[in-house]
Amino acid sequence: MAAERLQFHEMGLDDRLLKAVADLGWSHPTLIQEKAIPLALEGKDLLARARTGSGKTAAYAIPIIQRVLASKQSVREQDVRALVLVPTKELGQQVQTMIRQLTAFCSRDVRVADITGKADLSAQRPVLMEKPDVVVGTPSRILAHLTAHNLVLNSSLEMLVVDEADLLFSFGFEADLKSLLCHLPKIYQSFLMSATLTEDVQALKELLLHNPVILKLQGSQLPDSSQLQQYSIKCGEEEKFLLVYTLLKLRLVRGKTLVFVGAVERSYRLKLFLEQFGIPSCVLNSELPVQSRCHIITQFNQGFYDYIIATDEESLADPAAALQAAGKGKKKKKKKGTERGGRGGKTKDKEYGVSRGVDFQNVANVVNFDFPLTAESYIHRVGRTARADNPGTALSFIAPTEHSLLEEVEEALTGDNAGTGLKPYEFKMEEIEGFRYRCRDAMRSVTKQAVKEARLKEIKQELLNSEKLKTYFEDNPRDLQLLRHDKDLHPAVVKPHLRNVPEYLIPETLKGVANPLSNRRRRKKLLKPKPEGVVKSSFKKNIPGKNPLRSFRYSGARNQKGKAGQS
Repeated sequence: MAAERLQFHEMGLDDRLLKAVADLGWSHPTLIQEKAIPLALEGKDLLARARTGSGKTAAYAIPIIQRVLASKQSVREQDVRALVLVPTKELGQQVQTMIRQLTAFCSRDVRVADITGKADLSAQRPVLMEKPDVVVGTPSRILAHLTAHNLVLNSSLEMLVVDEADLLFSFGFEADLKSLLCHLPKIYQSFLMSATLTEDVQALKELLLHNPVILKLQGSQLPDSSQLQQYSIKCGEEEKFLLVYTLLKLRLVRGKTLVFVGAVERSYRLKLFLEQFGIPSCVLNSELPVQSRCHIITQFNQGFYDYIIATDEESLADPAAALQAAGKGKKKKKKKGTERGGRGGKTKDKEYGVSRGVDFQNVANVVNFDFPLTAESYIHRVGRTARADNPGTALSFIAPTEHSLLEEVEEALTGDNAGTGLKPYEFKMEEIEGFRYRCRDAMRSVTKQAVKEARLKEIKQELLNSEKLKTYFEDNPRDLQLLRHDKDLHPAVVKPHLRNVPEYLIPETLKGVANPLSNRRRRKKLLKPKPEGVVKSSFKKNIPGKNPLRSFRYSGARNQKGKAGQS
């Protein structure tokens, strides 16, 4: 079967592009790349739905680069030939990085500019005046440059890509996108790439595509249970903190882990809570400067950190609208959404998004500390793990007020494939009851004032790192690698005894699988050759397909080794 599949060298690609593909270690195209690239090279418009992590970015980046290289053969005037629209700044940087990797051997012929950042229009004007071949940006940013006449597309544009198309309208770009279309030529090739085919995507299809080829490559929007194991735990607010402490402190969840919360204040509360037990973590939210956010993601991908606490702020600005769009316009849920999003008056970046399209690499686990408000948000969150052919695990904490949301997500997931639903995760809560007093002790220290101080301190630190040191780090890139984002904030009173886990508190059924690192010598031995906070051996020795949380189950608890599959 594999022999019958179309290979990169059979697609008629430029040798320099093939060499870059080989350097990236891509032995053969993914399904979306195999189907989309030949159609794109024929000049057809595409509407492609493929699950997250399937290689959609390269599926449109390769045809763009090939077309630009072909046009340069005829010695044409330098101009902007391709425009890539993305919903978030993080995704914009990721797209630029991918294109630069693919143009490693033809960078003089194919230039790309990412203008999603927060820099002034005047600061980005010189870059656009050089007329890069490919421009990446959010609709609002592109429109601003078009209005300021920094960018002219009505005579040169040949290819338009809308990446994560299902998110553009939900991020409030509908008006910008429609205004932007007035600045484009009448004829151009268009690609819509999406993880879901929503009504918004259908509306975009009518606006942008002409007789498109529609690719629906997977019946389900997430991998089946042989690759992605999804579990839900029904618990109260205090139990959420108790469970996340037990899972992380006893190393029952191994490998790189994304923990999603529903509000910025929640992310700092959870970080300070984990600091009480000596568990380092990074916070990722819309209040941090975009350079800091992208640097955190890069270092996480390089293995600097094991845990990121990410705020999924899809519905924070207007939770009622998000609920209405998802068919959940009940008063009770509106109130709940407002409680999550209404805290704090800090300036938030509306073009922030980490659960959406961003390529977190080798993520073994996704933990929904706060359950998402929509099925689409759940798919995008959980899609950060089990990417390509790697296994992964998703665990969702379900509060009593979130049971109806769980039912709607399960209904959406099992519509096409019964193997993609969430399984209830059964465990004996009394086995970890001994840790409850420690968690309560830690939570008493994490006061509202401590959270407020931590929030301000983190923002000040990241602004310093992002702005004042930007020029220095450009000249000294090695020093940038030493800049860490998981340092303790310490506005709360830290009680040293909580860092260690007494042997008598570990349940008998977990003693064979838990690794609390309570002994300082053992900790130093494990961490000596690695950067602080990273135990690479914990996911290097993973067994594919094994569930990192299975040690909590009634059956097999004593025999399970509890190792997570590397993602």
